[in-house]
Amino acid sequence: MKERCTKYEALFTFADAKTLNEHLQECEDCQKEQAKMDRVSELINEVKPFYKKKRTAPHHLKVACILFALVIGGASIGVVGTNQDMMDYIKYGETLSAEDYGFPVDSYGFLLVE
Repeated sequence: MKERCTKYEALFTFADAKTLNEHLQECEDCQKEQAKMDRVSELINEVKPFYKKKRTAPHHLKVACILFALVIGGASIGVVGTNQDMMDYIKYGETLSAEDYGFPVDSYGFLLVE
């Protein structure tokens, strides 16, 4: 019984194309292995467009989430930045009055003008 050739993997991995092709001309076992590799390559090429299309979907979702966060964050900062009572509550834990700032005020909390 003839032993199988085990050179295909080594030649495919480490040798140049010329050496591999010369060996493929002589060896029947390696020709069968090359045929299998060709079939696998065909399958990969057939599936490649679907895989690439599938991979771009998460990128679109990431971009949509980032844009949503920017819009909501920008709107929140705009609302909080223009509302001084809210800014005081965030910074100091309570809303500050004119008396807290050290201005003279009357019994109602309005600025006292003399």
